Amino acid sequence: MPTFDYAPAPESRSVVTLAPSYDLFINGEFVDASGGTPFATINPATEETLAMVAEASAADVDRAVKAARTAYTRVWSRMSGADRGKYLYRIARLLQERSREFAVLETLDNGKPIKETRDVDVPLAAAHFFYHAGWADKLEYATLGANPRPYGVVGQVIPWNFPLLMLAWKIAPALACGNTVVLKPAETTPLTALLFAEICQQAELPPGVVNIVTGAGATGQAIVDHPGIDKLAFTGSTAVGKMIAHAIAGTRKKATLELGGKAANIIFDDAPIDQAIEGIVSGIFFNQGQVCCAGSRLLVQESIAEEVVRRFKRRLETLRVGDPLDKNTDVGAINSARQLARITELAAVGEAEGAVRWDTGCPLPKNGFWFRPTVFTEVSQSHRIAQEEIFGPVLSVLTFRTPGEAVAKANNTPYGLSAGVWTEKGSRILWMADQLRAGVIWANTFNRFDPTSPFGGYKESGYGREGGRHGLEAYVRTEVSA
Repeated sequence: MPTFDYAPAPESRSVVTLAPSYDLFINGEFVDASGGTPFATINPATEETLAMVAEASAADVDRAVKAARTAYTRVWSRMSGADRGKYLYRIARLLQERSREFAVLETLDNGKPIKETRDVDVPLAAAHFFYHAGWADKLEYATLGANPRPYGVVGQVIPWNFPLLMLAWKIAPALACGNTVVLKPAETTPLTALLFAEICQQAELPPGVVNIVTGAGATGQAIVDHPGIDKLAFTGSTAVGKMIAHAIAGTRKKATLELGGKAANIIFDDAPIDQAIEGIVSGIFFNQGQVCCAGSRLLVQESIAEEVVRRFKRRLETLRVGDPLDKNTDVGAINSARQLARITELAAVGEAEGAVRWDTGCPLPKNGFWFRPTVFTEVSQSHRIAQEEIFGPVLSVLTFRTPGEAVAKANNTPYGLSAGVWTEKGSRILWMADQLRAGVIWANTFNRFDPTSPFGGYKESGYGREGGRHGLEAYVRTEVSA
């Protein structure tokens, strides 16, 4: 059978103007850092330095918190919900107007394919601001409790896998509920957050309502420890989430933690196989598997396991790995050398423990951080690759015979963030959803998100919800919770 290859279709970088260096965004202005050493943010696909970025010290975080407190006390908390909503609508529209710029910049800084940033990340980020703008003047009708009031100053620390989208998940509900924000983006992907700071200026958001401080772990720690922070929102690793929980124990600070995952994608023998194959691909190879809710464990009913694995491997041979700016690329670059080393190490452990490794052997670019989409079969529950979050394009395949066995294996993990169920039987979907200990359960699909739907987990996947009416609860105090 003849094969037809795609001609390169690169997105132009000209829509993005990169500055040689970037400062902190405090009190509505870009300002120099008072301490810290500037660091480079690089393109994971080429290893080129994109820009130098300021590192915020504890003193800089203090400036940002004070600016946020002033804005909260004098302006934002006194503003009507309808007026706050107008600012969120304005931000949403500006994100749409500059969507191509944000998509290209996100791909350059993160390494994910342009078709994901263009079609998923940026549109969803704008949708979150539109959605929460609508709630800003309706909080008393959201059944959050009696007399919902904002906390005050919210500290937010976001990860590198969805830099702009996680920013929207955090900032939009916080502002809608009347809080002000000090946000720290991940040190490997700060550029879209800093471009968002320009959006805040363009929208004429009152100074101090949103402050963005860049840096690594020490900067995030300064936010967590600052006495002027009333509430924390963190998305990232379980290890760091535990450290935050310990740090604020016994204080007045509230927190929501959205942490790791090891989701089971469960395929029954009556599932639509072609549709399920696409769901498996989306579940584990979307954003190179660098997704907290990635379907990294494939549980297939024993009677169809061989067929599903065969057809899945055939589908993987059609995936294009390479230049993230090429519109035909399916799998982009791993975000950093450190993350690539982690993925490589755990894949080697999987082989050493007896699982059977397979990949397409596709060529990889010489520069940058790359890992082929990889499948492990003959995996047991005790294997590290079946228990630990790899956070990369690595799938572990296990089998089951009965729904009860599928539930037992799916729940046999310290995490509880997400799961997927593929079957024609609606009753089975409802039964499985009731039995699975996961915060988000998809039925005959995977990795689908909507701002109206809450997201969050159980166990070591954290606590609290983001998105939907439930996500507003984290940003308000009521007469019961105060």
